[in-house]
Amino acid sequence: MMLLHIESLSREVTKSQLLGFLNSVPGMAGRSVGRIDLWAGKAVIDIPDDWQVRLVKALDGRTLGGRRVRVWAESPGSASDNGDSHFEQLANLLELEHQEEAREAVERGRRLSYADAERSGTSLVDLVIADEDTGLGGRHILQLAKCKRSPLPWTRLGVGSPIVLSPDKGQGAVQYRGVICQRAEGFLRVALGHMSDDLAEYETWRLDLSSDEVAMQRQQAALQRVRLAQAERLAELRDILLGKRTPEFDPEQEEPVLDAGLNETQRQAVRFALAARDVALLHGPPGTGKTTAVIELIRRAVRRGDKVLACAPSNLAVDNIFERLLDAGERVVRLGHPARVTADLRAHTLDLLVEAHPDVKLARKLVKEAMGKFRQAGRYTRAKPVPGSRQEIRQEAKDLLADARRLEAQAVEHILDNADVLCATTTALGNEVLGRRRFDLGVIDEACQSTEPGCWVPVLRCDKVVLAGDHCQLPPTVVSREAAAGGLGVSLFERLMLLFNGSIARQLTVQYRMHQAIMDFSSREFYEARLQADTSVCAHVLADLPGVGAGCATERPIEFIDTAGASFDEEVEPDGESRLNRHEAALVCSKVQGLLDCGVAACDIAVIATYAAQVRLLREQLPVPGLEVDSVDGFQGREKEAVIISLVRSNPRAEIGFLQDVRRMNVAMTRARRKLLLVGDSATLCAHPFYRRMIDYFDTLGAYRTVWEEDDTV
Repeated sequence: MMLLHIESLSREVTKSQLLGFLNSVPGMAGRSVGRIDLWAGKAVIDIPDDWQVRLVKALDGRTLGGRRVRVWAESPGSASDNGDSHFEQLANLLELEHQEEAREAVERGRRLSYADAERSGTSLVDLVIADEDTGLGGRHILQLAKCKRSPLPWTRLGVGSPIVLSPDKGQGAVQYRGVICQRAEGFLRVALGHMSDDLAEYETWRLDLSSDEVAMQRQQAALQRVRLAQAERLAELRDILLGKRTPEFDPEQEEPVLDAGLNETQRQAVRFALAARDVALLHGPPGTGKTTAVIELIRRAVRRGDKVLACAPSNLAVDNIFERLLDAGERVVRLGHPARVTADLRAHTLDLLVEAHPDVKLARKLVKEAMGKFRQAGRYTRAKPVPGSRQEIRQEAKDLLADARRLEAQAVEHILDNADVLCATTTALGNEVLGRRRFDLGVIDEACQSTEPGCWVPVLRCDKVVLAGDHCQLPPTVVSREAAAGGLGVSLFERLMLLFNGSIARQLTVQYRMHQAIMDFSSREFYEARLQADTSVCAHVLADLPGVGAGCATERPIEFIDTAGASFDEEVEPDGESRLNRHEAALVCSKVQGLLDCGVAACDIAVIATYAAQVRLLREQLPVPGLEVDSVDGFQGREKEAVIISLVRSNPRAEIGFLQDVRRMNVAMTRARRKLLLVGDSATLCAHPFYRRMIDYFDTLGAYRTVWEEDDTV
């Protein structure tokens, strides 16, 4: 017997319905069907030998119980050489990560006081419902504000964050899951999948950041699917990405360049990626125009007639690709929850395009008519109804609903069929919408920020893949130390770079962000001194900006201020585990004020701290509108004209904690365009060779100074 897997089932589907689903395939009726296991929206069925191809071909992508299902088959015990240990290990690590996320959420709720819950940045309390509405594809929208209508405090809850809404202060046990779709100074709006009538029973509400259960389930399903793949393109790609087969490339072709502004290394990278038959890596160090090259790659693939799936691990990165493809006039559709999409782009999401489709407008009328018939059938009448009339009315209503669902499905298919490019986060690709749809090319931007399981979700649907990223910057965020130690923090991009020794990668080398002096140290340490600053940026400084006065602070591109010997000691945050440095924070504040006094706009300045406690302290001490203060992670992929970095660590044991992951410093230092200022204790930092070389570099350029030279700070 073979095993047939059916996924994305409605929880109402029964075993008898599954049997009928199989028997709908010509010739299957009367065949021996063995055990049917059904649980959590999935089914595994024993089917006759040699029927797997026919059943998958006939059933994959069809609708059962009102939902489009995914169907695939396996032979029991046949996957022994398919990288089982690798994918089983990834699945175990993913489960460890999920458990740790859940544990931290529970622990956070127990550990933090009511007031500290907000201070953590993952909760908002004492909220009232200020307004109710519908939108975003028929979802329920709640506008939430502080009870006293005061401005919202700083929070990590942003547009697209998955949340749980619950009554405040233990008023009740109800919970609603949703997504933040708008955030303003005094309120935020959340989109809920459903909304009951008991909202008025509670006066105040609480929002908490939630884990994304669906994303985890999709990653687990993808790992199982790829592990068991046989005699199909997915199996070939799996073997290549495990190093069992060598990736192949066609001869590179000279084709018309669509973006005339591309430099030669970008053009070479695009030609190389287009020549790949299986997989290619596009290595983009900071400021080198990686996404610009990705857009060119996608557009050239479309000109070849390819259907393209463009992904990234974050909604912000997907929106960046999506917006640029729209501006280029490409036929592109954005998948995913509209609340997670930038407001200006929501009109191009699948949900809202479907809502505006003429067929769906008719479907809405049919639903309204069906609801009226259901009410009519249930209405009490004085006269005895004609026998069977109620059943007839209810059947009419059911038929109307079926017609409405059919019209909606047709609208979705029409929109997807007419698109050349679909954009989505790596974990937002559900079978319910895409069915059995496949793509000639899959492009994953910012691939180094995704764990490997996340990348396998889009790989399932693509004939070849191009991963773009930089493994010398921050790795994927992994909460579980055990999962990180097991390798979950190693991205697919990084693993392939090591596996093939860079032979399937092309690196971009011309950067358009940083002054030459800001760039050089990073280039030497991480990129074999191959980076070149474009002439448009190689010598630019703050003093070149309109309205900025000339002086040491604005004409020096880099500075390091050494606090060694000044008793700028670090300390552990009260009631926490993070670290802060109060004296260093005061020095950073004075440097920010100095830049502001020189005419540098607050919105052009970033303060980066390497510890969350220092971020919180600096936010309290720098309440400057437009000024951004955040962690290294918060600034990945971004840039500012001036960046001030607080390194925090200062202790007699020369302990530097997670600063030992020097990729964090690569990210922090390369956010700056015209001015980079670091504050730290050399006596602590120089125990690590990287930081010793960094301080030597600053000294060589005459950019090293001690805190004793800062008269106003000691």
